[in-house]
Amino acid sequence: METCFDFSDSPTFDVDAITYDGAIAEPVATLIFAHGAGADKDSEFIRNVIRLLTQGGVHVLSFNFPYMQQRKIDGKRRPPNRMPALQQCFESVIDAYRGETPLFVGGKSMGSRVAMTLIEHEKIQGGYCFGYPFHPQKKPEKLRLEPLQQQTQPVLILQGQRDALGNEQEIESYGLGDNIKVVFYGDGDHDLKPRVKSGFRHQQHIEQSCEDLLMFIRQVTQQGIS
Repeated sequence: METCFDFSDSPTFDVDAITYDGAIAEPVATLIFAHGAGADKDSEFIRNVIRLLTQGGVHVLSFNFPYMQQRKIDGKRRPPNRMPALQQCFESVIDAYRGETPLFVGGKSMGSRVAMTLIEHEKIQGGYCFGYPFHPQKKPEKLRLEPLQQQTQPVLILQGQRDALGNEQEIESYGLGDNIKVVFYGDGDHDLKPRVKSGFRHQQHIEQSCEDLLMFIRQVTQQGIS
């Protein structure tokens, strides 16, 4: 499939680490989607989300960070690369964008955190986070607010109400900027998954979060927010 990304200026970038899913409906935007620390771009959650987003009218390029791509090659588990290496990889994808539709960056957990450090790039119109890792699990004092606080682009955070890396009560105390909107999903965990007794369903939250993201993208592009 022809894509709107050209990696010819990044000869060291492993193009086998990317997957491009074209919009099924009339495209309104292009998204770059980065995975979290533990599961790659082909995880069930990410593929489910991307399927729903392409149906809603966005192109999506997902990719593996170097440590994850190496894991796929040799099967050995390894920790994530350090932040500078993650940023360099993500920025190579941004630089390769040649399309005309508005570009949004984000991803799942760690991937969204990396995206927020690069969101002021001139090609980017906004960002999104599926489960932003506001702090490590069981360490609420070690906040990761700087990437969110040090930028002015519109951002949508799609967060489980009881996310162990930042729950609703904690996040409401952070005083995030007006450019950042957080939507909480009832009883959802870090993957938006609710407990059975809650009465909510996991797929229900995933579908609603994708609808919310598509609405956000349309609002940003139509209003010309930058």
